[in-house]
Amino acid sequence: MTIRTRLLGAAALLVVPAAAQADLLVFDYSGFEDPAFHTTFTEKHGRSPDFAFFGDEDEAFQKLISGFRADVSHVCAGSVTKWVESGILEAWDTTKITAFNDLDRNLVGQDITAGAANVYFVPTDFGSTAIAYNAEQVPAEDVASLNVFLNPAYAGRMTIPDNVDDAFALAYLATGTTDWTNATDAQFDAAVDWLRQAHGNMRTYWTDPAELAQLLASGEVLVSWAWNETLPTMVEEGFPIGFQRETTEGSSLWLCGYVNLKDGEGSEDEAYDFLNAMLDPSSTDALLDAGYGQANAAAMAAKGEEALVASGLGQISVPVLAQLPMSNEQREKQNEAFERVKAGF
Repeated sequence: MTIRTRLLGAAALLVVPAAAQADLLVFDYSGFEDPAFHTTFTEKHGRSPDFAFFGDEDEAFQKLISGFRADVSHVCAGSVTKWVESGILEAWDTTKITAFNDLDRNLVGQDITAGAANVYFVPTDFGSTAIAYNAEQVPAEDVASLNVFLNPAYAGRMTIPDNVDDAFALAYLATGTTDWTNATDAQFDAAVDWLRQAHGNMRTYWTDPAELAQLLASGEVLVSWAWNETLPTMVEEGFPIGFQRETTEGSSLWLCGYVNLKDGEGSEDEAYDFLNAMLDPSSTDALLDAGYGQANAAAMAAKGEEALVASGLGQISVPVLAQLPMSNEQREKQNEAFERVKAGF
């Protein structure tokens, strides 16, 4: 969505063929065609799959239900229920997923726990969302709580993503909810009220990491709710970035993965080869370099805590709201509320 290039892709559909004719078409966010992310696939087949790109998941969903055919698609967890209910997916056979037992159990949710009847979504990549701030101008104590976004001292100098999942992850955490999969009406209302209060302090709602980096570097923004890629990016630029994942209320993890499309015309064997390649330890470094965590917990642990901390993905001891799949009804309710908040209502 980026590191989440999910918000950067062009709206027009673009199909990029591999050097040799592929038997697999992957519908994806721009950037995930990097061969370093699926080296075991290229080693086995002598080529990458073909890729078609979309700009966001709503665009991808509309294309698929309108008849566009692909074999597998990248999708983030918040959209999974909608895709399952639409009937465009078929379940994965978990016995064919080499790293299935090594998947990070903090990320998998109910869809792929032991004994689940059907597994439609397998996470491959994830990242953290937390407070990125100018450490020279913002004291650490001011970002010890998510309520910094309500602090009038920073009015007009703050930003959060123009992304409903990240915005509600922030608001739920700030109001004491750490699991949005069973949020009550009262918890939802509290989150919306909190977002409404924070809205008055926002300079803007950022739409991609490059925009956020510019806002921080220029000094227009001092405090932001940001994806973890902001940390290594700004460190590399010599910016005094702070990345606070251990606020009193906690921080969030977003996750994305792949679904198996029912009407794909390509090779089912290659679909599993691709998924296994994304989860293989040979892809871990490349994903980390791009700012992504890999859902293979064993492969991530082998990289050591120092490497994970540098990427904003180290172990923390505060509540974590994982952005797991939610009901389509809840997602639509949050979408509508977020649009109203941004409009000033």
